[in-house]
Amino acid sequence: MKWNQIPLGPLQTNCYVMEKAEKCVIVDPGGEGNKLIQYIQTKKWQPIAILLTHAHFDHIGAVDVIRDYYQIPVYLHEKEAKWLVDAGLNGSQSFTPGHPIKIKPADQMITNEFDLVLGEFHFTVLETPGHSPGSVSYYLRDEGMIFSGDVLFQQSVGRTDLRGGNEQQLLTSIHEKLLVLPEDTIVLPGHGPITNISDEMNQNPFLHGF
Repeated sequence: MKWNQIPLGPLQTNCYVMEKAEKCVIVDPGGEGNKLIQYIQTKKWQPIAILLTHAHFDHIGAVDVIRDYYQIPVYLHEKEAKWLVDAGLNGSQSFTPGHPIKIKPADQMITNEFDLVLGEFHFTVLETPGHSPGSVSYYLRDEGMIFSGDVLFQQSVGRTDLRGGNEQQLLTSIHEKLLVLPEDTIVLPGHGPITNISDEMNQNPFLHGF
């Protein structure tokens, strides 16, 4: 599988595009939809789905541009279903005044943890709330990698002072859902560089003593 990390949007949120057999899945298209389309066209890939780790404004800005262009479904946890259409809930009303982000509803609602098969891609969807109520992480067991959104970063963790955030819940999600994965699992976060489970277990100052 090929994949690329593409920082997009006002906060340079990491969008990921992964490809197998010329089909691709997009995780968190945070903005600059035309730039992302141009990249995909250059590669001659065919998108088949958009996966959202959560619905904060900096992760959803290009959703409709990509969805409408390629006519593909968007996946999001049901706890944040209303966030796409509400600039107050997704944070754009506060963080980007005058530029509210309102996205059409998701096509597929995630209601629990399950195995998601999209063409050649086999994900395990893990519920990892704490940064936001509907945060999920997408685990590719065969590839040894997980898209953690804003839950776990290199030597940091997601903020919990936004709507629906909960510090204890976040740490529990990390401990019970992420740190139990094989230590060589690559972590692809919503911001910043990639990392791995081993390094975060041993070096992440926010996790020591938990």
